[in-house]
Amino acid sequence: MGHPIYDVLIVGSGAAGLSTALYLPDHLNIAVIAKDNLKEGATRYAQGGIAAVLDEADSIDRHVADTLDAGAGLCHPETVRFTSERSRAAIDRLVKLGVEFDRTEDDQFHLTQEGGHSHRRIIHSADRTGKAVSNSLVDQACSAKNIHLFDHFTAVDLIKEPNRDSGKLRCSGAYVLNQETSNVELLQAKFVVIATGGASKVYLYTSNPDSSSGDGIAMAWRAGCRVGNLEFNQFHPTCLYHPQAKTFLVTEALRGEGAHLKLPNGERFMQRFDERLELAPRDIVARAIDHEMKRLGADCLYLDISHKPAEMIEQHFPTVKAECLKYGIDITKQPIPIVPAAHYTCGGIVTDHQGKTDLENLYAVGECAFTGLHGANRMASNSLLECLVFAQSAAEDIVQRIDKVKPPKLAVSWDASQVTDSDEAVVISHNWDELRRFMWDYVGIVRTKKRLSRAERRVKLLQREITEYYSHFKVTNDLLELRNLATVAQLIIWSAQSRKESRGLHFTSDYPERSDIARDTILVPRNFAGQQVIVN
Repeated sequence: MGHPIYDVLIVGSGAAGLSTALYLPDHLNIAVIAKDNLKEGATRYAQGGIAAVLDEADSIDRHVADTLDAGAGLCHPETVRFTSERSRAAIDRLVKLGVEFDRTEDDQFHLTQEGGHSHRRIIHSADRTGKAVSNSLVDQACSAKNIHLFDHFTAVDLIKEPNRDSGKLRCSGAYVLNQETSNVELLQAKFVVIATGGASKVYLYTSNPDSSSGDGIAMAWRAGCRVGNLEFNQFHPTCLYHPQAKTFLVTEALRGEGAHLKLPNGERFMQRFDERLELAPRDIVARAIDHEMKRLGADCLYLDISHKPAEMIEQHFPTVKAECLKYGIDITKQPIPIVPAAHYTCGGIVTDHQGKTDLENLYAVGECAFTGLHGANRMASNSLLECLVFAQSAAEDIVQRIDKVKPPKLAVSWDASQVTDSDEAVVISHNWDELRRFMWDYVGIVRTKKRLSRAERRVKLLQREITEYYSHFKVTNDLLELRNLATVAQLIIWSAQSRKESRGLHFTSDYPERSDIARDTILVPRNFAGQQVIVN
């Protein structure tokens, strides 16, 4: 790659990153880096769909009201309206890009209804919407001559330089690890867009792919950007528990068709938590499962639909049945081992409606960003919508500014002369496992002051070990992910300790009631990018 200087560098190849690239005009020179292959990432695994006001019987006001209600009083109303008002245009854009959404017999979009929505407004492509969106975006990006795609590249850290015009620091690129050569290369641009997704891999059980390690959030924090509301981590109640099944969600529709949640001894337990039993809201079910697992010291609990006719199960849940059979589980005859799984990061890098962060020329789009849309609990199918809407607004802002921004100065190349290849990679795997386990046990679905204090002590020790390791050995993808996960874990812990109430996805036994005052949790780094700097 040498030392090219692009107009825009986009870190991440999911819906947020590729949408941003495709919204930019074709005369701009754009680089997109992907940590895995271009189609791998959280977007691809999104099953449900995209929330959008498309039905004449629906309205922006209703979508806004539903989102505000789901967000437990912490959504930013202006952001929610900004997003909803642009939902139809976002869908029209995807249709033009070739995404084939399900349609009715009269050729209208088939819309479904999900939890929290008062109207049918979820446009989808069967139960593989994310895959359909990802495939179309990748195909379009690959055919665009001005978009340069680099897969198996991992961002290491952002590059900053003084902006003589503003008197502040600006982002001018990133150091990136070429996984094929194991060399760290320099990649610079007038603008940088972080679109790296969330940080659910910080937990032992997650529905997310391995790439969801909070890289963008950690890099932005190290570069001096504020982060917000990272205590709000959404957990899905039922993820298949099996050593080889890392990310398979067992759909909530099973419970809708009469599946029972059971303890290891076969006893049902939801009657002790909610009169709606298995059909209680997602957060209540997840907390109930978590409570019973901790009480019993159990590795998993069970979801059982085997009491229903086999024909009905095979007709309605062929995907679940086929996936479970891969691991020797016949759901028509035996219960499914399940655990709650970290699913979505509601907080992230603080941005405005154009995706701008605290660091000049640095943008953040998608799950890595904190826009105020999701509040204390993300409503179903608003996540892909956020990616699309803010990708467009970020691209529009970049276009308006790009002619006024000078190309960055050539940065110093990465110096690996003082480090060696590691001969003790076991340190990384051990710390990786320890981090995700104590985050699950102490900073998971139900929290206490004591658990958070234990987690804080553990993460500080890990931070010291990781810093020492990072300074002595050549970087690898695993090391970079561990470093970023430890940073984000610490930010989550600090955020959770700061909130003296239970609200939305954050539940603490020490403060079980919801406060009358709704406040965001904003963490400010010591090297806050908004400070003035002296330019010689």
